Amino acid sequence: GSAQAEMYAGLQELGVANGEDLKETLTNCTEPLKAIEQFQTENGVLLPSLQYALPFLDLHGTPRLEFHQSVFDELREKLLERVSAIALEGKVEERYKKLEDLLEKSFSLVKMPSIQPVVMCVMKHLPKVPEKKLKLVMADKDLYKACAVEVKRQIWQDNQALFGDEVSPLLKQYILEKENILFSNDISFLQNFFSPSPKTRRQGEVVQKLTQMIGKNVKLYDMVLQFLRTLFLRTRNVHYCTLRAELLMSLHDLEISEICTVDPCHKFTWCLDACIREKFVDNKRARELQGFLDGVKKGQEQVLGDLSMILCDPFAINTLALSTIRHLQDLVGQDNLPRESPDLLLLLRMLSLGQGAWDMIDSQVFKEPKMEAELITRFLPLLMSFVVDDHTFTVDQKLPSEEKGPIPYPSSIPEAFTKFLQENRIACEIGLYYILHITKQRNKNAFLRLLPALVETFSDLAFSDIFLHLLTGNLTLLGDEFALEEFCTSLFDGFFLTACSRKENVHRHVLRLLLHLHHKVAPAKLESLQKALEPTKQSGEAVKELYNQLTEKLELRKPSPAEVAETPSMELPLPTVPTPASR
Repeated sequence: GSAQAEMYAGLQELGVANGEDLKETLTNCTEPLKAIEQFQTENGVLLPSLQYALPFLDLHGTPRLEFHQSVFDELREKLLERVSAIALEGKVEERYKKLEDLLEKSFSLVKMPSIQPVVMCVMKHLPKVPEKKLKLVMADKDLYKACAVEVKRQIWQDNQALFGDEVSPLLKQYILEKENILFSNDISFLQNFFSPSPKTRRQGEVVQKLTQMIGKNVKLYDMVLQFLRTLFLRTRNVHYCTLRAELLMSLHDLEISEICTVDPCHKFTWCLDACIREKFVDNKRARELQGFLDGVKKGQEQVLGDLSMILCDPFAINTLALSTIRHLQDLVGQDNLPRESPDLLLLLRMLSLGQGAWDMIDSQVFKEPKMEAELITRFLPLLMSFVVDDHTFTVDQKLPSEEKGPIPYPSSIPEAFTKFLQENRIACEIGLYYILHITKQRNKNAFLRLLPALVETFSDLAFSDIFLHLLTGNLTLLGDEFALEEFCTSLFDGFFLTACSRKENVHRHVLRLLLHLHHKVAPAKLESLQKALEPTKQSGEAVKELYNQLTEKLELRKPSPAEVAETPSMELPLPTVPTPASR
């Protein structure tokens, strides 16, 4: 067919006979057999010793094609080895000149499956493939597909749209993977979203593929960062910030100095990465991070946009928030005030920068957000007073009670706390982490006291996936409390169900929690929850699927009618009539 003709057309340019030539020879000759023999001699392998060997192979029934094919494969292997060797030997200009000549000669055969690997190999070793050849490759889907990534990089760096098409599915996959972890059916306080170490995360498929696509090419690296910024602005999805940091650190792992030295965030990210690994910002690293922030020079403020994106990575926020809670507890012990702790002030400064990332990149106004004095003088001392309340209560419980009776746990929340959670983003973030902290300590009293403040929070942060993922994990530690009506009413009716109907993700998280803990929940409560959580017509597939799983589990738990008859209900007054068995 014509494809076949096109494939071998290149041979004629090189003065090599092809099928068309043989056809012509046979059409215009008087003795076809003689003509074939002559064609074979002229176009066969020109080795004198073969003259006798070939008839011998014929006797053994080895087709000539098979012989030529094996010779050809052998030669191609040798040629591929030679090309790779040329790429490493001699003076730079000379070796590239050799390769360019080879490309010039062989490119016309690029469509021949047998020769294609050689042509591709030559291009792979050329740091600059001639523009004309790149255009031909780009125009042909199959050739483009067959290209080595080294050649594709040369095509991508001048074709942002094409590079975008390659990167886009990877970014989608990355976000999906993150969401799958947040909504995973395995709920545990031991293993959560933040458990994998930074190094483990960087081994992920998407990060590895992007690293491979970028190679040492600064232009491609910048393009990926531009995609990430754009998507972060468009969606507000913070996982893009994680990928920004992971990509830089993946290149750092490979010691790609061509890129690391030109990314102004490199050293800051490297230091922060070590903190994330330890889930704590120690004093030495705090000094180092502060040095970077203080060192941003006039005229370079734009780097703050990048640093803020690095700090907006949930893994960074998690580390900063956990460190903040730890500092607050230490301050209670030392009887110090938040404003007297430089380390704590630095943590808040970095939290502000991270939480302000979207606004900064959106407005393109690159200056650090102003820290609200109230946060330091009023909100943090409030949190410290909660820590003190817990200590006092614990001590009181241990003191011998005289006539005063047990002291109740403080149940009211200062109005200022609720207001801070509603109006101040940083206060809200730290407040939520404090609630995760007390839940992890199995401090039911403190949890129930502060829970009402979560119904209305700054931009609904208490209903965000990361917080709910962590909260559901920590709640498994309070599993036994789910048997108590009062606890369930506070948690479900007072918190979760207030948002279920307007927020699909909350609906999913409650169902995840119940799938895990249904056997702990009081039966009457479980029944009313099952009704309240029934999916509506608007509910998405994920909610319906979870609800069906829960229903199946509950069906399996229902005792059979026979069992029900046998178990007398404890609520009824016990019959006074003697039963036959007791006579």
